[in-house]
Amino acid sequence: MAEQSLLSESLLGWSIFTFILLVILAFCWVYIRKFQSRQESEVVSTITAICALAIALITSALLPVDIFLVSFMKYPNGTYKEWAANNETRGQIEDTVLYGYYTLYSIILLCVFLWIPFVYFYYEERDDNNVNKCSQVKNALKYTIGFVIVCVVLLLIGAFVPLEAPPAQNSTQWEKVQYLFEELGSSHGLPALAFSISSLTLIGMLAVITYTAYGMSVLPLNLIKGTRSVVYERLENTEDIDDVEHQIEKLKSKCKDGRPLSSRDRHNLQELEGKLQVLKRRGRHLEIAERNCCTKVGSALRPFKIVLGIFFILVALLFTVALLISNLDKALHSAGISSGFIIFGTNLTNPLNELLLSLQPVFPLDYILITVITMYFVVTSMAGIRNLGIWFFWIRLYKIRPKRTRPQALLFLCMILLLIVLHTSYMIYSLAPQYVMYGSQKYLVQSQMPSAGPTTRICDADAPDDQCTVTRSYLFLHKFWFFSTIYYFGNWAFIGAFLIGLAVSCCRGKKSVIEGEVEADDSDLSDDEYVH
Repeated sequence: MAEQSLLSESLLGWSIFTFILLVILAFCWVYIRKFQSRQESEVVSTITAICALAIALITSALLPVDIFLVSFMKYPNGTYKEWAANNETRGQIEDTVLYGYYTLYSIILLCVFLWIPFVYFYYEERDDNNVNKCSQVKNALKYTIGFVIVCVVLLLIGAFVPLEAPPAQNSTQWEKVQYLFEELGSSHGLPALAFSISSLTLIGMLAVITYTAYGMSVLPLNLIKGTRSVVYERLENTEDIDDVEHQIEKLKSKCKDGRPLSSRDRHNLQELEGKLQVLKRRGRHLEIAERNCCTKVGSALRPFKIVLGIFFILVALLFTVALLISNLDKALHSAGISSGFIIFGTNLTNPLNELLLSLQPVFPLDYILITVITMYFVVTSMAGIRNLGIWFFWIRLYKIRPKRTRPQALLFLCMILLLIVLHTSYMIYSLAPQYVMYGSQKYLVQSQMPSAGPTTRICDADAPDDQCTVTRSYLFLHKFWFFSTIYYFGNWAFIGAFLIGLAVSCCRGKKSVIEGEVEADDSDLSDDEYVH
């Protein structure tokens, strides 16, 4: 009976994960196809982008499954279910989730350090028409080796960073070397992978501070503000065309008598002709947008977008307040930098943590909410990348635009999302630390009154070790204290970046209805491709 119950509970958790997996694959295909350039699209880059994006979303979906499985080991009254009463059975389930994390994280390492770099450099080499396929592969492998070397170095550092106390100073050199190999063998090399992933998570933290923080402000405000009127934009564009044509005629009139134009006038004439070309293309796009049924549907859904935008901005403010309280809690009640600002439980009232705990009695509202929170971070990250583009410090490398995005830009987009997802788990832990540690588990406490029965409490740091099971995600996040310290200060930077992004987004006006569709550096060929 216990085995059947165990099977049904496990199937329920993984069935939810499988359903989410199918939804993720469908979403990834639609998303990549929406943004990729029809002119430059290639099968290999498309498949790579779809798979990398799917891996990022699947990894983010594993956290709710982790919380779900540890929570379902217990009844609401705090007792273990029959199939989870055995420590060995609970250990098997925990190991299954842990190996799921390591499998997905290993795939992320493969994507970031080998697969995506190779495909990226392969298409960079393709730009040279004189290079054949063999040379493309050779050159791409040459550049990819650098990424592989970095990965190997990180794995070696993680493998030989001791997690236990080292041998005494008077030990022989052989005993010290033997100790390092025993450390590696006893953990099966898993700390090596954990160290590499934690190093990538630091880069993901920078991406979260840059893109997710901005996306959390720009996405809701764009929904609330809406877009400019397409009719007004067409009228304004027509006036601009007339004005530019008048200036061009005025310059050309200077050479009607046969005199050549000065270098300054020729430069101005070239700029005006380029501007006129962009305005005419813009006019064609506005004309199509005015006839497009999607524009009319968008206008009809305007009230719904405003409500959705208000909801998103309230969620963003809730997350910011929860993150601020969590960081203050760590600053006041943790052991400080040397411990990675780790605290067990919550000492200050965290609104999001309390909301998740209050939803526990109504299954499965708390799991739905934690899944929505996870996907919210991914969606806002996509919005941030979409609006900012891909930058290397102050240099803009690529733009993300519907039907106009180059294969290299899509690969960059997916790599950034992979890194962001790695840091998302820590962000969610910071938002709701107690819930991410224990889920909805409860335990029994014997009352001091002999006549009274045992009372039920929500699992926290004071619970006995054999009464509450900690999620694998929490254990993975705090494997190395120094990374936790950096993440803590990263949360403060995230709060600051969000507030700055919110102020900038509030000061900006409405977007154009064809925002990002027409740029001065677009070719006529790509424009015709988009229009038709």
